[in-house]
Amino acid sequence: MKHTLSVLVQDESGVLSRISGLFARRGFNIDSLAVGPAEKFGISRITMSVRGDNRTIEQLIKQLYKLINVLNVQNVTSIPCVERELMLIKVFAVQTNRSFILDIANIFRAKVVDFSSKYLILEVTGDPGKIFAIQQLLNHYEIIEIARTGKITLIRESNVNTELLKQSVSNDALYL
Repeated sequence: MKHTLSVLVQDESGVLSRISGLFARRGFNIDSLAVGPAEKFGISRITMSVRGDNRTIEQLIKQLYKLINVLNVQNVTSIPCVERELMLIKVFAVQTNRSFILDIANIFRAKVVDFSSKYLILEVTGDPGKIFAIQQLLNHYEIIEIARTGKITLIRESNVNTELLKQSVSNDALYL
C-alpha cells in the first residue's frame, strides 16, 4: 500500500540526505518527494509517498524520529487531506491535432504556458488522479517531455474526506 508521510524538519544542510539514506538502507524507494519551507522560519516540510504495509511504515516513522533535525512525522494516508501536484508537459501540437490538445487542456483547466508552431507546454495542477488522467489522454499524442513535482499535502481541518465523497457520488450515479 502507498503511504503519504508529512515530515517537519529543521531547515539545515544534510537533513534530506539523512532521511533518504535511512530509506535507502532499508531498501525502500520514495515514489514521490517534495520539500519546501513550512509555516515557521527555519522549518521545512517534506512530503513523501512510500510503499509498505502498516507495520513497516510504523517502523520507518520510529526510525525517522531518531534522526536529529526531525521535529514531527505524520502518516496522513488515511486522514482527510488536500493533495496537489504540478506537472509541466510538452506535447507535439501541429495544426492537425492542436485543437484536440487544447480541448483536453480546457477540460482539465490546464494553462498553456508556452506555444510554438510545433509544441505546446501545459501547466497542470491538481490531485494525483487528475495529473494521471490528463497524462493518459495526452499519451495519444506525442509527449516530448514531462516534469512533475512530488505530491504536497495538508490535513483538512474540516475533516471532510473528499475521496469518500467522490466514491459516494459515483456509487449514487450507478443507481440512477
